[in-house]
Amino acid sequence: MAIQILRDLRGLRVQIIHPPDAEGVSLIEHLRRIGCTVEAQWPIPEAFSDAVDVVLLSIDHDCRDQIVKLLRSQTDRRPVLIAVVGYENPSTLQLVLECGALAVVERPIRPFGLLTNLTIARSLWLERQSATRRIRKLEQKLSGIQKIQKAKSILMEKQGLSEEDAYQTLRRQAMGKRVPMEEMALAVINANELLHSRLKGD
Repeated sequence: MAIQILRDLRGLRVQIIHPPDAEGVSLIEHLRRIGCTVEAQWPIPEAFSDAVDVVLLSIDHDCRDQIVKLLRSQTDRRPVLIAVVGYENPSTLQLVLECGALAVVERPIRPFGLLTNLTIARSLWLERQSATRRIRKLEQKLSGIQKIQKAKSILMEKQGLSEEDAYQTLRRQAMGKRVPMEEMALAVINANELLHSRLKGD
């Protein structure tokens, strides 16, 4: 995976949110030498672009309000965030932590370390994305199990079935309708709730 990440750096879409000074120009030049596609933007935008993979964000306490607004912007896919800092004072470090930056590049900008930070940040981001997908699948699986359990309890109560018979009933109905068991279980739950609401209405 590490080798693939290094290969992917060439052509990586990078946005630099940094004042157009000598440091900003140096950053652009170094990233282009690595092979990244670079776009620069200043002042700080109100939202992250969906068209970039990595954002290098200049962290300055004077721009705190704009940075906070950027971080609060809604986006389905937050890019890799690397902080660019010139000082290591508490307020700057606090802002770096609030940003959720996966790496830090120090001013003055130097070629040494930039590739390393870019690689580490990208690797961490990919690992987080993978972990998020796994967690989502586990949550969906757990939700499905809970639905099946609830549907079984309903069948056991309403039809006087054993737990195994209730499970097999759900399974047969799901197979007959060619739907997942979770979907069949939800249909049983919804039907039971509808029945209860009608009885209450009467």
